[in-house]
Amino acid sequence: MGGTFDPIHIGHLILGEAAYDQFNLDEVWFMPAGNPPHKRNRKGRATDIQRTEMVKLAIAPNPHFKLSLEEMNEDGYSFTYRTMEHLNHVYPDTDFYFIIGADSLLDFDTWKEPARIACACRIVVATRNQINQAEFDRVLEKRQKEFRGCFLKLDTPNLDIASKTIRSWIRDKKTTRYYLAEDVRRYIIKNRIYEV
Repeated sequence: MGGTFDPIHIGHLILGEAAYDQFNLDEVWFMPAGNPPHKRNRKGRATDIQRTEMVKLAIAPNPHFKLSLEEMNEDGYSFTYRTMEHLNHVYPDTDFYFIIGADSLLDFDTWKEPARIACACRIVVATRNQINQAEFDRVLEKRQKEFRGCFLKLDTPNLDIASKTIRSWIRDKKTTRYYLAEDVRRYIIKNRIYEV
């Protein structure tokens, strides 16, 4: 599962656990993006070190959750197709599943080299309330035909939580209890992340 994780929240953890269970995965790797091309303005955000530490804290209690710094240490912008092709090269006997949200499914055709991503892994898509199921299924089928890939629907409770919302709550001094793992919440408070 890739993402900026700025911050990682319970929605990310629930998606990871649901994918692990539904697709009988061995592990779920949380892969913070070091320099995502679609999120270049990082002002008022956590540093790479802070985001990595928050992921470590959030996933620590779960033995099948792992941290991957595959994209964090990359020079220049990180692109999913390069990451997935590299992982396939390093782990040739592993089948990779890449977990994305429904919003990413809608704009998947705008990603860099989407056909190469679809060739390098199975794509697991979580649903969101903003998209009705008929539309979701139509786009899922369209992407499968368009990129000749395996796009799988993740059956999960629909928790419409966004890191952007959590950052605004912290700036506004609203509670984030139960939206974040408790160790992550304490880390943010201690380090005064997102306050400005």
